[in-house]
Amino acid sequence: MASRAYIVEDNDLIRHNLVETLTELAGVQTVGYSTTEADACYWLQQHPAGWDLLIVDLFLEQGTGIGVLRKCLHRSAVQKVVVLSNYATDDMRNRCLACGADAVFDKSTELDLFLDYCGAQH
Repeated sequence: MASRAYIVEDNDLIRHNLVETLTELAGVQTVGYSTTEADACYWLQQHPAGWDLLIVDLFLEQGTGIGVLRKCLHRSAVQKVVVLSNYATDDMRNRCLACGADAVFDKSTELDLFLDYCGAQH
């Protein structure tokens, strides 16, 4: 059974490519997306069991990915939260992990690691 991913990414091109790549290379089904912190938090509140994998960018159209991470601290142990960002510095990685992320990947240098991680979740 494919993992169900919810994506929080405000760049249309990146999000579109991410959905296709996750489907083709990692066997992950995208169940929805948000471009803002508020929309993502609302969706997560309305669908607490509707996802297996949450993929979050740090910089959004409105708000931040950190706010989204804080919203899903009390999730099921099988639900994984991944940050995928161009700003994956050591300090930011540590901050994301402290806020509840299970993993943090750099969009420009760690896509293969990210896809391997996502594929291993189902």
